[in-house]
Amino acid sequence: MDPHFKAMLDQEAAAAAGQTPPPLSAVPPAMIRAGYSLQRKSQNQSAPLDVEVRDLRVAGGEGPVPARLYVPAGAPDVTAGLVYFHGGGFAIGDLESHDGHCRRLAAYSGCRVLAIDYRLAPEHPFPAGHDDCLAATRWAFDHAAEIGFDPRRIAVGGCSAGGNLAASIAIDLKSDPVRQLAFQLLLYPYICPDETTPSRQALDGPILTKAALDWFQTCLAADDHPAINRVILGSGADVSGTPPAYVVTAGYDPLQDEGRDYADRLKAAGIATDHVHYPDLVHDFFVMGDVSPAVEAAAREAAAALKAALG
Repeated sequence: MDPHFKAMLDQEAAAAAGQTPPPLSAVPPAMIRAGYSLQRKSQNQSAPLDVEVRDLRVAGGEGPVPARLYVPAGAPDVTAGLVYFHGGGFAIGDLESHDGHCRRLAAYSGCRVLAIDYRLAPEHPFPAGHDDCLAATRWAFDHAAEIGFDPRRIAVGGCSAGGNLAASIAIDLKSDPVRQLAFQLLLYPYICPDETTPSRQALDGPILTKAALDWFQTCLAADDHPAINRVILGSGADVSGTPPAYVVTAGYDPLQDEGRDYADRLKAAGIATDHVHYPDLVHDFFVMGDVSPAVEAAAREAAAALKAALG
């Protein structure tokens, strides 16, 4: 494991020694969200500051949702654009928890980034978040001139659950005659495979535990929904016709196998796909930029791929 992340985890384990935390189901979701956002924001203070940031509201599935537009310093009036969906198991995470990460993507790629604050489970179970992100992506195409997006160069992206949202929307929009995505940026995506993968079986943390995965699934409440195929992106998902992809996985992450398998399915469908694996990193590392220099390097690599794909 990356020594910086190991030191962080050792320190957290020492601080929690002798304590038995309550099950996630016994803690109000708002409290879990507040703690997660505070922790991740405190771990990402070194992100670029010379990025213009503007909060706005965009279309959602059942009305407007908050969003945040990131414009790189010195950017021309029109650039390529990335519609970005934060991670957090569809139940936690927000614009603040992923602010530093989005700043890096914008600053290092030269692309505008539109981060979407979609509705969260369990208060808004499936398909609320998926509907919000699909509507927001359509909004980005339809209002490209207002936000400085080149409609011919729009990508979707996301990390963890946000990766599921991005991949799902890439499938949703592949037959749209007007709104044609140019790229998908999938960072340690939560693919929700058909069967439990070896990495999910073997790894209980760090960062993403089996208890957390179970809680996220319970919150999402998608299991019996007729449109569950929008979440389960396993072998039954028709990925043909989706845009080129950049897929990141991490070695200390229960999701690594499903991310790798999804990249393989994209390749098998003829989709130009780069799969980058970081064997010594953990789940959620992109939003912990201050923990290890490896995060900065990975962020620059992802941004470079975005820039190369969108021009």
